[in-house]
Amino acid sequence: MSNILNAFRSFMQQGGGGLLLPEMMLVLFAMGILLTDYLLEARDKYFNALMAMLGVIFSAICLWQLRPAAASGQAIGFSNSLLVDPFFLFFGLIFLIATALVIILSVRYLQIEDENHGEYYALILFATVGMMFMASGYDLIVQFLGLETMAISFYVLAGFLRRDRRSNESAVKYLLLGAFSSAILAYGFSILYGLGATANLSPFGGALPPRTNLEVIQVAVEARGHGDLLVLLALVTVISGLFFKVAAVPFHQWAPDIYEGSPTPITAYISVASKTASFALLLRLLLTVFWPVRLDWEMLVAGVAIASLTVGNFAAITQTNIKRMLAYSSISHVGYILLGIVAAASSAQGYLTGMKGVAFYLFVYGFMTIGAFAVVIVLQRQGVISDELDDLNGLYRRSPASAVVLLIFMLSLAGIPPLAGFVGKYFILQALIETGHNRLALFGALYIVPALYYYFRIVAHAYLYEPGNAPTPKITIGQGVAFAALTFVTVVAGIYPEPFIHLATYSLFFPAGFSGH
Repeated sequence: MSNILNAFRSFMQQGGGGLLLPEMMLVLFAMGILLTDYLLEARDKYFNALMAMLGVIFSAICLWQLRPAAASGQAIGFSNSLLVDPFFLFFGLIFLIATALVIILSVRYLQIEDENHGEYYALILFATVGMMFMASGYDLIVQFLGLETMAISFYVLAGFLRRDRRSNESAVKYLLLGAFSSAILAYGFSILYGLGATANLSPFGGALPPRTNLEVIQVAVEARGHGDLLVLLALVTVISGLFFKVAAVPFHQWAPDIYEGSPTPITAYISVASKTASFALLLRLLLTVFWPVRLDWEMLVAGVAIASLTVGNFAAITQTNIKRMLAYSSISHVGYILLGIVAAASSAQGYLTGMKGVAFYLFVYGFMTIGAFAVVIVLQRQGVISDELDDLNGLYRRSPASAVVLLIFMLSLAGIPPLAGFVGKYFILQALIETGHNRLALFGALYIVPALYYYFRIVAHAYLYEPGNAPTPKITIGQGVAFAALTFVTVVAGIYPEPFIHLATYSLFFPAGFSGH
């Protein structure tokens, strides 16, 4: 027994195991939920949510304790396949906050749907583990395993309402299309692996990292240079696979159906955490592996950004289902984030402003979007789906608090000052102007107009329409706490954004050989 303990202690202290503590906490509590769920009576099922929250809290504590190692640049382990840096800490924070909010909002929802099972919370924690490996992975294999861990968890969660045909349909669509996109991404990774085998590893010296290490592949890509056919093929397939995960045009078709059919808390989780994790992986690859050939992907990303803004905004105008409308609006938000990446690839000044804008946008987008879906969750009642625009009629008279927070989230999503969404768009547009992309900045500014129209359609139903026979929504203590936290960040990050900007700046890392272009 002492030998086992000594081996474990050696692994944690010298073998890099300490870098896995945030993920270990989530896995342990997820397995604990699976083991104890069958011992609980129906009235005690809330204990599963409590255990899941404890797992998130312990994971956050471990994440906080990794700050000194991340700052020193020494937090790399497992044959250079796992990197704990400020970039990972920032995105890990977003994942844990989103997970905690979704757990809080899920308790009453699962009671209403009579689907209060422990597997639900365990899968949420497993999905979070996958996201963390996507952000910290410095090796293609680790990144792909993290992506699939997240994706498989979401395939099950999307169809968790087993008696709901819409939920079953969304799960099947998500599984089939998700597997297709993962296959494309795996093909791109296989090409990168082949390129890694051609790299000259003499600059590394000593123990050589594996051929799937991002630095090795970057050396190979840089040696082949701009315009190489194999590099272009790898670039197109990898970016296409990740564009599907973030629902960028033309890989967005899955989003409206999955958003509409999935349980509403899971819809919010997919919209925020899954998308943020996919952007973390995309940024890690673009700023390391593909940074030497950024001229090959800069305009490609710009074109996808404009297409996402166009399709997302104009498709949202015609929707009458709130979840489908928010799905299309999320596609337009992907366009803004991609515009920030374009600016970051243009110059040194553009990199700082653009990446800071991308990080800030991803952070506040989570609070705005989960807040919007939280209102839909509050409207949910036994036997009624309550995700149509007409279900919001007269919300101000039925529940003034819900109507006020809904107004705040809609204004912020539209980019109206002085809320967080405005600051995010401001940094993106500022970066585009600084780097000379004036036309892209003009497109980004003009597309705020259609966004105002469909966001204010939601507000109009809540404030200007008669409630009819709709009942008064009941807000639980947990939902009230979530509303308060979501509203606080959305408002404060717009009025006093400096702390959040410092947090976004903290997450930045500079590509190897960064010189501004």
